Amino acid sequence: MEYMTVQEAAKKWNITKRWVQNLCEENRVNGAVRFIRVWMIPKDAKKPGDGRRKEKINE
Repeated sequence: MEYMTVQEAAKKWNITKRWVQNLCEENRVNGAVRFIRVWMIPKDAKKPGDGRRKEKINE
């Protein structure tokens, strides 16, 4: 399995590095693993939804 860093995920998902770290700490990124002080995120991981907002459902 190939992994990306927090910096790479932040750029790919267009969010801050700190937000990626928070998502990893909250176990919201599937497959993310912490090695000492570094988060490794699977390259095929999808960006978790933003829990602060409700997404509109088209009727």
